[in-house]
Amino acid sequence: MKSNNQNEGKFGFTGYAENWNGRLAMIGFVSALIVELVTGQGILHFWGLL
Repeated sequence: MKSNNQNEGKFGFTGYAENWNGRLAMIGFVSALIVELVTGQGILHFWGLL
């Protein structure tokens, strides 16, 4: 839902911030899956943490 309020903040628990948080979380999750599929290792093993 779009808001016509120009004073809506870009930070904090706003709809705008939550949308970006969800988008970036999806990108991170898919990236981790791609790394696992390509290398055959989990992301922690790929980075050498385990």
